[in-house]
Amino acid sequence: MTKIIAATGCPTGIAHTFMAKKALEDAAKAKGIEIKVEAHGQSGIENGLTPKEIAEADGVIIAADKDVDEDRFAGKRVIKVSVTKGIKEPEKLIEEIVNGSVPLFKSGQAPSGGSTDVGVEKESFVHKLYVYLMNGVSHMLPVVVAGGVLLAISFMFGINSADPKSNEYNVFAANLNAIGKVGLGLMVPILSAYIAQAIGKRSGLVIGFITGMIAFTNGTGFLGGIVSGFLSGYLILLLEYGLKGLPKQLDGLKSIFLLPVLGGLIGGYLMILLSSPMTAINEGMMHFLSNMQNQSPLVLGLIIGIMCAFDMGGPVNKAAYVTGVALLGQGNFYFMAGVSAACIAPPIATGFAVLFAGKYFQKEERNAGYVNFLLGSTHITEGAIPFAAKSPFTVIPSLMVGSSIAAILTYYMKVQVPAPHGGFIVLPIVTHPLLWVLAILAGALVSGYLIGLDQKHRFIKNQNARLAAEAEVQSGKAAREESAPTVQQTGLLKKENIYFEKDINTKDKLFQFIAENTYKNGVIEDRAKLIEAFQKREEQGSTGMEGGFAIPHAQSDTILEATMLVVKLADPISDWQTFDQKPVSFVIAFLIPPKGSEAHLHYLSDTAAKLVNKNTVNQLIDAENADLIYDLLG
Repeated sequence: MTKIIAATGCPTGIAHTFMAKKALEDAAKAKGIEIKVEAHGQSGIENGLTPKEIAEADGVIIAADKDVDEDRFAGKRVIKVSVTKGIKEPEKLIEEIVNGSVPLFKSGQAPSGGSTDVGVEKESFVHKLYVYLMNGVSHMLPVVVAGGVLLAISFMFGINSADPKSNEYNVFAANLNAIGKVGLGLMVPILSAYIAQAIGKRSGLVIGFITGMIAFTNGTGFLGGIVSGFLSGYLILLLEYGLKGLPKQLDGLKSIFLLPVLGGLIGGYLMILLSSPMTAINEGMMHFLSNMQNQSPLVLGLIIGIMCAFDMGGPVNKAAYVTGVALLGQGNFYFMAGVSAACIAPPIATGFAVLFAGKYFQKEERNAGYVNFLLGSTHITEGAIPFAAKSPFTVIPSLMVGSSIAAILTYYMKVQVPAPHGGFIVLPIVTHPLLWVLAILAGALVSGYLIGLDQKHRFIKNQNARLAAEAEVQSGKAAREESAPTVQQTGLLKKENIYFEKDINTKDKLFQFIAENTYKNGVIEDRAKLIEAFQKREEQGSTGMEGGFAIPHAQSDTILEATMLVVKLADPISDWQTFDQKPVSFVIAFLIPPKGSEAHLHYLSDTAAKLVNKNTVNQLIDAENADLIYDLLG
């Protein structure tokens, strides 16, 4: 049996990581392939791969947007793609390994991105940069969360509770404040160090810390941390290349002494030279965003909402999120409030969508929507991805609208959120928490309504298409049975088959009524068999439409002549499942013989299409005589 191992990871290590893991496991199971997936989550490595498992594996799939130790897979067939590819195209990735078309991976070289003929992406230089950056962000986030939350808690004792000269001074609050500031102060060095570590391994980590501290102490901010990280990582690669001619015996000296000293000297000096222009750029960017926040909250909220809902955890979303985290480190808690609101709204919107239009969603989708109330409340945007993937051109714009509303309202209400993650868990430290929740719910409700409306439209469209396809299939069967005897008919709908009834209020009574009248008119031979045929069709799927209409149809060998009947009811039937949950008061029934007639199939399709026309529907509802109904449907 083929054995595959895999590693998944996303910057936050929460949703995408485990979605990719599940997708790969399900795809492998469907193909009868043994797989073990190592997940690089926020809490560390879960389900780690052992040396024995790596040795026995036929191939490796790395679906990650963060640094994963690749060198241990040397000598194996390795595919490396983004975590999104792992979620969307697990079957293609597994098929690549099974086919044996992936080249062997050598330590120090980039793993294969797969072959383009199966749609697997080549790992571009830009994607590598993104992976390096996200490795820094993923290690930085827990530190920022800890520092930001502790700092915010200290303010709950009073805005000046850490100032010994203030009447609000509190020793405990002052200590919390100091700890929080240290946590936030570590943001830039850790970001720099782990960007460098993704590029230059352990030596890069050391130089990244040094240059990151220089960036922090010189006020270059978050942007300086990014620059110092990449500078340090690639500097180590350059130094390793320059020192590769040294004897093998000096490898220990090189890693412990030469690389740290030379890297620290060169990298540190370069960062000192870059500090002045980087500080100016950082201050200019902060000033610009502060002005946008105060003078154009509508524009800023619109931009943030669109970015956060565009790819829900992907690069565009992360760009907005990382900017919010950067501003947290500068003491700006307003910007993050809008970003968080825009990230929380999409999954909650899908929950509202299945509440508003539950019957138009499949059971699995309804369950996912209900779970998304919890995921959204904890700031896990990725729960909305399955809904967006199903109909991206309508669902994603709907989510953008809701996220923008949530962000705009948050900025107008001057809400502050001091933590970059946690969702409603951090409400106790949010300023104006109730207003923030209301802003998020307002955006989610609008998006949920739009998504529900779109789902209803697509459901009805698919239902009509299914009825038309069913008619075409039956038409094809009739055409293939040309040798069968045909039943003479002059038309499907006759005026004598249009009824106005007062005492029918259930489906069973309706089918009994149709059976009695068609038996009396010589259209059928067996009433019980006709009723059974109607009920069997309803078991396959309700023929209830919307607006009070239903189109039941039965095909049976008891039917001698294709017939169309109309029954307008004074007492609506409430036990008939319809698109809009309204009771049925207008029934258009078709009786279809097993062979010899295809005209009724066109009538069935045509009738379903007519019921989409509001003018026709209104006239049928208002009709009080058989002549008008016959003119509209005959």
